Amino acid sequence: MVIPVFNERALVRAAVERVLATPPPVMANGTRCERRIVLVDDGSTDGTREVVRELAGMAGVVAVFHEGNRGKGAALRTGFATALAGGVDVVLVHDADLEYDPADHAAVLAPILDGRADTVIGSRFIGLTHRVLYFWHAVANRGISLLCGMATNLNLTDVECCSKAFTRRVLERVTIEEERFGVEIELIAKVARLRLEDPTGTRQPRVYEVAVTYAGRTYAEGKKIGWRDGVAALGCIWKYGVIG
Repeated sequence: MVIPVFNERALVRAAVERVLATPPPVMANGTRCERRIVLVDDGSTDGTREVVRELAGMAGVVAVFHEGNRGKGAALRTGFATALAGGVDVVLVHDADLEYDPADHAAVLAPILDGRADTVIGSRFIGLTHRVLYFWHAVANRGISLLCGMATNLNLTDVECCSKAFTRRVLERVTIEEERFGVEIELIAKVARLRLEDPTGTRQPRVYEVAVTYAGRTYAEGKKIGWRDGVAALGCIWKYGVIG
C-alpha cells in the first residue's frame, strides 16, 4: 500500500492506525495478504515529517522522504518504485487524510485477488455512503470522467478517485510522468493503452470499478485539489488519452 503525504500532521497518524486496525484482505486460497505500508512524505513543512518518521518505526511501515514538495504524481512514482523493489504483487493507493475508509480495501482488492482484474478503480458515485459537499466539484469530476472515458474507451464513473489498485505486472509497465494530480488521468490512460503478455498472446488489462465510501473535506479542513488541477486534468486527457 502506498500513501502519499503532504502537510497532514493532524491526520496521518490516525490514517495509518486505521489501516493497521483493519485486517488485511483474504486471498482466494483462504490466507490473509501480507500488508506493507509505504509512506511518502512529499516535502511536508508542518511537522508531518516527524510523525512519519515515528510511524516508520511500526511493523510493516516504511517511510520515504522528498526534500521538497513535488506533487502527488511524484509521490506515487516514488512509492510505487519502493513497493515494487520490496517484492510486492499488488499495490493499493490510499490517502493520508481520512477521506477514504480502509474497510473498503477488501472490496477494492477482491477482483485482483480472485484473478478477475489487473487494475481496480474506486468510485465514490455508484452506491455507497459519501459526504455531500461541493456541487460544482461533482459536476467537474463527472465531466472529466466522461471526457477521459471518451479518450480511453474505459467506462469509469470517477477517474479522480484516490482508491486504485494495480498488479505488479501493470505497474512494471507504467512510467509516471506527471508530478501533480494529473497522475490520476495518466494512470488510467496508460493502463487503457497497455498490453499484457499471456500464453495465448497479448491482451488489454482487465479493469474493474468498485464502490467506495467517501468522507470528503472542505478547504477549511485541508482539502488541497483546486480548479487549476481540473484544468490540468483536461490537458492530461489530451496528452495521454488522445495523443498517447
